[in-house]
Amino acid sequence: MNVLVTGGAGFIGSHMVDALIERGHHVTVVDDLSTGVAANVDARAILEQVDVRDARALSDVARDVRPDVVIAMAASVDVCGSVDDPALDASTNVLGSLNTFLAGARNGARLMIYSSTGGALYGESPHPATEETPVQPLSPYGIAKHAAELYLSWVCARYGMTGTVLRYANVYGPRQNGSGSGGVVAAFAQRLLSGVQPIIYGDGLQTRDFVYVGDVVRANLLALEGPPGTYNIGTGTSTSILDLGRLCCVACGRDAVVEMRPGRSGEVHDSVLDSARAARKLGWQPRTTLTDGLRSTLDWYGAMARGADRA
Repeated sequence: MNVLVTGGAGFIGSHMVDALIERGHHVTVVDDLSTGVAANVDARAILEQVDVRDARALSDVARDVRPDVVIAMAASVDVCGSVDDPALDASTNVLGSLNTFLAGARNGARLMIYSSTGGALYGESPHPATEETPVQPLSPYGIAKHAAELYLSWVCARYGMTGTVLRYANVYGPRQNGSGSGGVVAAFAQRLLSGVQPIIYGDGLQTRDFVYVGDVVRANLLALEGPPGTYNIGTGTSTSILDLGRLCCVACGRDAVVEMRPGRSGEVHDSVLDSARAARKLGWQPRTTLTDGLRSTLDWYGAMARGADRA
């Protein structure tokens, strides 16, 4: 099967490419490498350095590939950045996504899998949000991701393509960039391994649903053959940022001491997802505990730090 993955040099996307290659699929990656890393991409995949905002260049790639499936993972994921510059966020998360949908639909794709967000889409969710929970985004990022979902629905109806939307909780794991507001585990890991305290913005009592990247990849693989629809992909378990910081400190063998700073605009205080629909229709459930996922993630960052030291 020919699969086109946008954002395939990034955090989740590169893991997705690895899994597709392992299953014998022919994979083409589209990534502008603004945040993605070419070295993350399996050498057996084709890498096209293209910005999804460039409709013509993206369409040219899709015309050459003639993908059976497009997995749309290219995105700007900085919630706080979207508050500072909503137009820039929308240029990628709305127009770039629409370009991707149209390029796939006009060049033979039968299925589009879109990586959306649950945490930023539902707004405040102290109790597990289902797919029927009203959409109440607090940031331009959440607004843009929902707009892209609506565009996908229209493109599928217009061109007879099937679409599936996966609304992720807070994804973490190896290869994540800790510079954005969503990469809290990566940010904690990088600071701890550098010998400095993790930073927590706000009161630290805000809660998130942390889902391991390997479980997210498996949800995408199941969506390749499962019934189309909109699915939450999370664990259903809330973890406070303070508790997350303590767990990371313990895993690194450090004192559980963090630096507190004022909260940031656009971020929800509490977010957790109900993934019962994904369990029922896709057969998906999270398999990785937070403790195991953090250990795996911190081990990877530690290996990267040791490699950098040797270099």
